[in-house]
Amino acid sequence: MAFINFKSIRKKIVPHNSSEKFNELVQSFANLPSIGKKTALRLAYTLLENHTLALKLAHNIENAVRFIKPCQKCGNLSENELCEICSDENRDKNLLCVVQSAKDILILEESGSFDGLYFIFDEISDELVLKLRNFISENACKELIFALTHTINSDALIFFIEEKLKDFHLHFSKIAQGIPSGVSLENVDFISLHKAMAFRTKIKE
Repeated sequence: MAFINFKSIRKKIVPHNSSEKFNELVQSFANLPSIGKKTALRLAYTLLENHTLALKLAHNIENAVRFIKPCQKCGNLSENELCEICSDENRDKNLLCVVQSAKDILILEESGSFDGLYFIFDEISDELVLKLRNFISENACKELIFALTHTINSDALIFFIEEKLKDFHLHFSKIAQGIPSGVSLENVDFISLHKAMAFRTKIKE
């Protein structure tokens, strides 16, 4: 039985360093988080060897970029003006969890540790403060929970938000410190997230 040298086939498909478009494709993958050069090369070769997969991926990326946008209320990703969470009447509107990205919302939802509302606060700005104030008033929230990566910057953000919302007489709390300092939510297991949310600590009455 003849031996097929797949490496030589790959070289024939796209000779190394001979295609500018191939190098651009590899670099596009390499620019993504957690993707190194070897993984980028492997992904590029995979797409060139499977045109159906490549075109489907391109189509899905185009649709995501065109149709997914921030929720008008909380900033979560959504295909509509309001995300599914903001539109869900069964959510506990007494609880509002402040996070730094839509990815954090996805992680908390997958963990099943929280059934309230969310608000993405990713920068210190008066515009976001006004939006947050309106969100709290509209939903009559009672407790604001900070689920932020524990850093000096997040501590400053918590203090900033507290000062801007002190007239609301909210209960402020933050997820328990079982999560190591500087570790983002995406790197925390679901059990730890459950415990961090369940044993959250009050910041201010």
